[in-house]
Amino acid sequence: MRNSSIVSKLDEKTQAIHVENHVNPALDDLDTIELTQTGKFSWFISLVAAIGGMLFGYDTGIISAVLVYLYDDLGHELSPGEKELITSISSGAAFFGAIIAGLTADRFGRKGAIYAGCVLFILGAVLQAAAYSLAQMTVGRLVVGLGVGSAAMIVPLYIAEVAPAKYRGRMIGLDNMSITGGQLVNYGIGAALASVAHGWRAMVAIGAVPAIVLLCLLPFCPESPRQLIYHDKPEEAATVIRRIFPNGTDLQVQQKVEHISAHVQEMKTAHAGKSKFWQLKQLYVIPSNLRALIAGCGLMAISQLGGFNSLMYYSSTLFGIVGFQNPVAVGTIIAGTNFVFTWVNLMLVDRIGRRRILILTMPGMALFLALAAICFHWIPVRHDLTLIDTKVGWPANVVLVCMVFYVAFYSSGMGNTAWLSSELFPMEVRALSTMMLTCTCWGSNVIVASTFLTQMENTTPSGAFGFYAAICFFGWIAVYFCYPEVKGMTLEDIREIFQHGFGVQRARELQAEAKLKKKGILQEKGSQELKV
Repeated sequence: MRNSSIVSKLDEKTQAIHVENHVNPALDDLDTIELTQTGKFSWFISLVAAIGGMLFGYDTGIISAVLVYLYDDLGHELSPGEKELITSISSGAAFFGAIIAGLTADRFGRKGAIYAGCVLFILGAVLQAAAYSLAQMTVGRLVVGLGVGSAAMIVPLYIAEVAPAKYRGRMIGLDNMSITGGQLVNYGIGAALASVAHGWRAMVAIGAVPAIVLLCLLPFCPESPRQLIYHDKPEEAATVIRRIFPNGTDLQVQQKVEHISAHVQEMKTAHAGKSKFWQLKQLYVIPSNLRALIAGCGLMAISQLGGFNSLMYYSSTLFGIVGFQNPVAVGTIIAGTNFVFTWVNLMLVDRIGRRRILILTMPGMALFLALAAICFHWIPVRHDLTLIDTKVGWPANVVLVCMVFYVAFYSSGMGNTAWLSSELFPMEVRALSTMMLTCTCWGSNVIVASTFLTQMENTTPSGAFGFYAAICFFGWIAVYFCYPEVKGMTLEDIREIFQHGFGVQRARELQAEAKLKKKGILQEKGSQELKV
């Protein structure tokens, strides 16, 4: 029986679910602090860490404008293949940056990888701004990519570990807001500097600003409580937990430390004397881990291969192809739509749930990509992607409208929900699993960035966008069968659902149990108030 002081502090907005079965069920009673009202400190941590998302957003947003205004500043006009090189090299480097961050995240903590990402991004921005050759530009893009990959891998993981369960979706969503906000700002910068001679140099140099800001603010953020306990610092972890849950009692804080410690100790026991390769292998040889990995990485792959990043990297090029005279300004419309509907996702993800949002939005993505593919049939484009007639006709306008609706469905659904998948993984493999999740992102990015223009040439724009529509449609079917609902569940509890296949049905059962549990707690609260 919980005492009345605990019940009186219930947050009536949402209740966290606790259904841990693989460890002692009594652990559930050690986590009542999750039921109390949280403070502002966890929001501050999430906002600061989310600035790291701007590194990702800046890179994807600014390269679209840079490709349009490079001209012969690198010694010659770039061919489509060279444009694909400087675009995809960043994604390729991010792939390896994510691997490095994932392999070191448990040993050196979550914040170390964020610091490294900031330093690398600043260095890469300087190299790009000072580039007068394709080689130097490529190196600059490579260094930036290492920083972006490190930050992109670790930021959602860090936020997930410091966020209260009931707000975790929205707090990780702040990282997505930062990504899309960075893209929007950078499209605006690209449009503003379009008429400035060599303005692209300023565009890439400004990218160092969010990295510098994050470097200055990060010292005010603590390490993740789970990482502090992992490194045998329970007192520091208790201090952080007390700041995250200011309305919790000292007993509840200590119980939360014990709750996390039990899972950490189980992880340490399982990993004692084991190599990183052995730990990585556990992602594949343990069925529940593999199913979680397939669900998370599968959704991430669909989100990257479904056409969105080709639009972000090459939107200015694409809208120039269909005849718009100021393609960067037109691309700003896409970035603005992306930002607004990312906010929509942020507001709804913890209320409606991850799975329901995906089921509702993915068909819309496929529909508008298919409509765009049909409209491209009436746009007179040569094999080398130059227009036969430069007049902007109705098909080009319809393509723009289709892209706006496609981005709206993407940003309110899959685009942001995919990054929440780090919450699916148990702690003993969470860093490595999130590494694989991020590698899936950047690996898919490399495929899109290095093939989009070539695919447009060889299969026609209609073929390319029809291909993306098919990925979204079949991805929707996969989500229906393989992606469970986990809203409101603590990280220690989520692992249980993947012990029952992909857990879609088991998750429904747990959601029903959660409603009954909430009803019982409220009835208990009411009866205690009557006694008083």
